[in-house]
Amino acid sequence: MKTTLLVVGKTVGSELPLMIETYVQRLKHYIPFEIQVIPDLKNTKSLSETQQKQLEGDAILRAVESSYVVLLDEHGKEYRSVTFASQLQSWLNTSTRGLTFVIGGPYGFSEAVYQRADAKISLSQMTFSHQMIRLLFVEQLYRAMTILRGEPYHHE
Repeated sequence: MKTTLLVVGKTVGSELPLMIETYVQRLKHYIPFEIQVIPDLKNTKSLSETQQKQLEGDAILRAVESSYVVLLDEHGKEYRSVTFASQLQSWLNTSTRGLTFVIGGPYGFSEAVYQRADAKISLSQMTFSHQMIRLLFVEQLYRAMTILRGEPYHHE
């Protein structure tokens, strides 16, 4: 089953994309994985926050199709790495439609995206840039896979 990280907007700079790609390549040893980018909206200065969320939401909904959808959201459930690994295994075992994790735009998700979501997780109560969350999430996904395989990456 394909696992996807769906993100809004490209990653800027050169350091983060290299670090993200390191974990993407590592993940491919465990699961079919890809990052899919929804392009940034154009002319956002003329759009309200609600309009931006709506337009991004429409693009997200088109991209997730029939996948099991997990939003990375500040109001989602927080996990320790070991319990996230168990939850990930459960999602991988039960979802035959693909598994898509979604990082929204700067204003979060539209109501339609929240309605469509199957689950929500939070990586922290702290606020991070959407760029940093991409790196943190792919590292945690990789960590979860090594935990599930009993490999010596995670120490507890």
